[in-house]
Amino acid sequence: MSFVEFNRGTSPVILAFPHTGTLVPDDIADRLNDEGRKLRDTDWHINLLYGGLLPDATTVRATFHRYVIDANRDPTGASLYPGQNTTSLVPLTDFDNQPIWKEGQEPTEANIAERIALYHRPYHAALEAEIARVKALHGIAIVYDCHSIRSRCPFLFDGVLPDFNIGTDGGKTCAPEIERAVADICASAEGYNSVVNGRFRGGWTTRHYGKPETGVHAIQMELAQSTHLYAEEAPFELDQGKSRRLSNILTSILAAVQRTALELAGAAR
Repeated sequence: MSFVEFNRGTSPVILAFPHTGTLVPDDIADRLNDEGRKLRDTDWHINLLYGGLLPDATTVRATFHRYVIDANRDPTGASLYPGQNTTSLVPLTDFDNQPIWKEGQEPTEANIAERIALYHRPYHAALEAEIARVKALHGIAIVYDCHSIRSRCPFLFDGVLPDFNIGTDGGKTCAPEIERAVADICASAEGYNSVVNGRFRGGWTTRHYGKPETGVHAIQMELAQSTHLYAEEAPFELDQGKSRRLSNILTSILAAVQRTALELAGAAR
């Protein structure tokens, strides 16, 4: 059984998908309560939404669900957003702060250590290997971390989330040219709104790998699920009309990221 899927491309862009997987091994699924088994906090269909938009892009995808372990959290357990509500490395609650484990069946420290070894570490080993390979090809690598979330999650944020949420940890994780290229397209997208480094400034993947001075850049895109789902509730079906419209914008974004990456690589030679 593979817990990580990847496809090698020749572009400087790597698309990472830490939260689209729905695989929960039986021994872990047996410990989830009825709320946990709904897997509501999946980044529904995001890998399908981005599929083929940048044909030469490398993709790295976790097939396991974030309730098994969150591949976009610091393996030490350190919070991404100290002082703010968030979920942990192995979540105890969902995005509505509802418990997801049967009483007395919550993951132990030993369980967490095992899941780091079986799931979290292999995902990042695959991502690290592709970053090294792509950088060797181009002298630069761009990790574009692909995410989505319900547009309304009162436990995590007030009000309604913007459609495009761009995260670069305050400009630390990528060259300003990359952030600007993405932000400009999102800002000019008719019928959509966007924010840079708002509620979501980039998760552990973005912050861990994004070191522009080394030639490795990272940027997170958190899409509001209202941009591509019929409804942000079960069965979380993809809206084909919304998706086609959104895909045109995402195609422009990825093309701009790739073009900017190649320009930066050329300037560095």
